[in-house]
Amino acid sequence: MRLSSRLMAAAIASVFLLSACGTTSLLPGGASSKPVEASASTPAVTPIAPSATAAPTPRKIKIGLALGGGAARGFAHIGVIKALEAQGITVDVVAGTSAGSLVGALYAAGNDGFALQKLALAMDEAAISDWSVPLFSKVSGVLKGEGVQNYVNKAVHNVPIEKFKIPFGAVATDLRTGQPILFQRGNAGTAVRASSAVPGVFQSVRIGDHTYVDGGLVSPVPVRFARQMGADFVIAVNISANPEAQAASSSSIDVLLQTFAIMGQTINQYELKNADIVLQPGLGSMKGSDFASRNVAILAGEQAATAAMPDIKRKLKLMATGGN
Repeated sequence: MRLSSRLMAAAIASVFLLSACGTTSLLPGGASSKPVEASASTPAVTPIAPSATAAPTPRKIKIGLALGGGAARGFAHIGVIKALEAQGITVDVVAGTSAGSLVGALYAAGNDGFALQKLALAMDEAAISDWSVPLFSKVSGVLKGEGVQNYVNKAVHNVPIEKFKIPFGAVATDLRTGQPILFQRGNAGTAVRASSAVPGVFQSVRIGDHTYVDGGLVSPVPVRFARQMGADFVIAVNISANPEAQAASSSSIDVLLQTFAIMGQTINQYELKNADIVLQPGLGSMKGSDFASRNVAILAGEQAATAAMPDIKRKLKLMATGGN
């Protein structure tokens, strides 16, 4: 009797053990995976397996703006900046040559597109056209350039380049070595004056032991310098005039500017290949001395950037996600 009682007790115990094994399993490490049952206070939970191909985390792309030279055609840069801002595209570094250095400096100092447009429309051409008398002197150009320097310093409130809100560099040419120089520190007006000193139009600029002239001689659209400043993605704005679209002019300044544009064409072709996006505003036959057409130039820049926006966004997304 005692033996049969013991057998019955063991059988009952084994039933309870088997039923417990049916509702609880052990994962590696002893973790219980008992399912959570629905109740009034605890909703049912359905586990979801993680995706085998999780989406990559987009990386921050450093965007650079390379603004080229072209005298009064440079007002188009303002339109480009307005269009980028309208689409929420933030520029991280700015490199500018000649007219591009002027717009770039004012922008990097903290002026948005609308503020730049206001400055452009209020600009007095006479204030930056400080004539010299080269016929009876040894100066190298018909314009001193001090007007440009003073205009820039006033517009940026005499803030030095290294304290701008956006990292900025102005490209000039060392007249002795023929090498490009990137100004990233010091007086903004002096840097822009050196970058804009078109030989024969503006006097060359002496800084320390070196003499500088327009950066367009060696880097008409400074794509490589935007890269050098850390840009992953470079938007280049080429405002140089197409010689075939330019009507003949008797103005000596127009002839000099046109000659300068022709000289820079070959360099431009090489430099622009390294840009991710190249914008060429439709400025037609607008001359570099045509300050009266500033509104037309601003609109052309805005239209060019707006038309390229789908391509800009597509390429930025691909780069951010590691796509090809």
